[in-house]
Amino acid sequence: MPLSPEALINCENILNKVAMEMALPQPGNDEGLIPIYSLLADLADAGSDDDTFWKSIANVRKMLDGMLDEARPFDSNTITYLTNFTDWAQIALNSVSQKRDFDLFGPIQEVMDKSDGADSEKTGAGGEDDLAAKTDVLLEFDLKEDEELLAEFHTEAMDHLDQIEACVLTLEGAPTNKESLNEIFRSFHTLKGVAGFLHLTPIQSLAHEVESLLDLARNGKLILTSPMITLILESRDIIQTLIGQISTVLNDGTAPTEVIPVSGLIIKFKEAAQQLNGQEEPPEKIEEKGFFDKSPAPAPVSAETKKTGNGSTTGNGGKKAAGRTGGGLGSDRATIRVNTIKLDNLMDTVGELVIVQSQLDEASKRENRENSPLRGNLGQLLRITKDLQHTSMALRMVPIKPTFQKIGRLVRDLSRNSDKKVSFHVSGEDTELDRNVVEQIGDPLIHMVRNAIDHGLESPSERIAAGKDETGNVHLKAYHLGSNIVIELSDDGAGLDHKKIISKARSQGLAAKGENPSTRDIYQYIFLPGFSTAKKITDISGRGVGMDVVRRNVEALRGIVEVDSQPGKGSTFKIKLPLTMAIIDGLVVKVGDDKFILPTTSVKVALRPTRKQISMIKGTVEILDLRGRSIPIVHLHEVFHIPSMTENAWEGIVVIIESFGKCYGLLVDEMVAKQEVVIKSLGNFLQGIYGVSGGAILGDGTIALILDPTAFLKNKF
Repeated sequence: MPLSPEALINCENILNKVAMEMALPQPGNDEGLIPIYSLLADLADAGSDDDTFWKSIANVRKMLDGMLDEARPFDSNTITYLTNFTDWAQIALNSVSQKRDFDLFGPIQEVMDKSDGADSEKTGAGGEDDLAAKTDVLLEFDLKEDEELLAEFHTEAMDHLDQIEACVLTLEGAPTNKESLNEIFRSFHTLKGVAGFLHLTPIQSLAHEVESLLDLARNGKLILTSPMITLILESRDIIQTLIGQISTVLNDGTAPTEVIPVSGLIIKFKEAAQQLNGQEEPPEKIEEKGFFDKSPAPAPVSAETKKTGNGSTTGNGGKKAAGRTGGGLGSDRATIRVNTIKLDNLMDTVGELVIVQSQLDEASKRENRENSPLRGNLGQLLRITKDLQHTSMALRMVPIKPTFQKIGRLVRDLSRNSDKKVSFHVSGEDTELDRNVVEQIGDPLIHMVRNAIDHGLESPSERIAAGKDETGNVHLKAYHLGSNIVIELSDDGAGLDHKKIISKARSQGLAAKGENPSTRDIYQYIFLPGFSTAKKITDISGRGVGMDVVRRNVEALRGIVEVDSQPGKGSTFKIKLPLTMAIIDGLVVKVGDDKFILPTTSVKVALRPTRKQISMIKGTVEILDLRGRSIPIVHLHEVFHIPSMTENAWEGIVVIIESFGKCYGLLVDEMVAKQEVVIKSLGNFLQGIYGVSGGAILGDGTIALILDPTAFLKNKF
């Protein structure tokens, strides 16, 4: 009998719940069996057993009855059967609503027997067009009903995509790694289930085919080869693009206008599964069957597992997914998602509390009551404020692991494009730093890795001729150093060619012919815009637009870059960054009545020079002789045109600043204190002031400008 509109909606809702529950079943356990059985009972109650749709439901329930009676867990066949039923039922229900005929979904044995030839029929003559018509469609959204679900799916999907990328790269070096195979399978399975619930057909269809191939790998029916892994990564990227359309809808309500085709990838996966049916050759031989590109694959990109400082192990493939798919995390690992705007507001409020606490402390000192109860209470307030400050800072800290995972994928792709064999090693990927820093460090790392592979590492033949292994090594590390984070990228390639760099610098007028710069100064030329020693321009690098981006972005993060290189042995680049962008360790200095703050990461030493140490060059540049090294001096009061207590350098204090290997002295009247300060924006009206990067409110209520040490450096060199 025909369904009423209300009954049709009810059936759709039940099927969506079934699709959600299908994220649970795993071979060897019965989790999800009873909920799925109950939902199918609800579905059966909505119509007549005489109709094809409900006869099909009866066939599935009969299979589940047998499992319950015999207390059997799920196996691969039953999971595949239920997955196929879920896909069939959503199409069949649509046919019911449109009063079209459709085939019966039979008993498990009948369906499994027919499944071998079904896919070939679908992708045969005319089948590809039918598949494209079904899957290459625009994503459709009902924001009124599903906005919250879409937002949650978007967040979880991005986590799953990161997980997939990390585990797939692990599989390239260890294709039978069970944990990684299971993690990827569960991620695609979850994506498929939730996408089906939200009627996101392209995502659901593609994820289903990837899941099917991964199931074969989990069951030992094939070993994933490099071309297969490339195909899985392509699918992951397509799904990420589709998820990006969801992000656009959620952010500005703009519906997607571009169709992201998935049918081509789906056909490749179907052909792979068909070739494996009745396969008698060893699993390693399957790529010879011709359904993958036969181009030679490079050496695997691996990730090594290392011990971190707290004794925990890190490495790609070791992450457990959060939520229902993660295998039951303990209460000590429970997490909750919080909007980043709320975290930023909390940090701002704590910053205000720190300022008020500092002002109260300063006011109490003026009262000269050292042993009063007020002083004791303020001391307790200071301890609580510090704890709250550190806790709120910790909430903004996130692991750098996702960024490192993206770099691992980049190395794999670059090694294939450049015909070089590369082994990628990672350590310290669980190191945490400020969320804003993590978001902005990605571009510098990409440019550095491109240069390391394109310029740093030699070709296999060149490496063999130099007595090296044909496979080059790229190491990416992260670790704490004092109050900073260090990100270190090293390779065992040819190293930086000093002669070539200085020759190029002279040809561009950056260095005089008679000048003999130090090794440290030579390295700084590679960070200049447009500077490149590449013999030819490639798709990877060579246009001189990479390392200047590194320097600019690192400067924006208040960090520095150090370079070390040995000809024939390789190069190491170290990026030193602050732990957080919200609080700074600063040296408070005074010029006249004004106070300024210098980031301590740039301060090398402060001294009161003698008259003999000061001299003039060409009557314009004042120089400090510091143990035989000539250091130019910047008068801070001249920069900002403010009164000063000292006119001559030997009457004041010279703070030695170092940035990117260059040093200069900053003349101030006196040093006030070293303290942590909360960074405050100067607002749009005061943005872009020369030499100033922000402001801070001190304990006495006065405002101090935070100086940008690199700004004065540019005027002197």
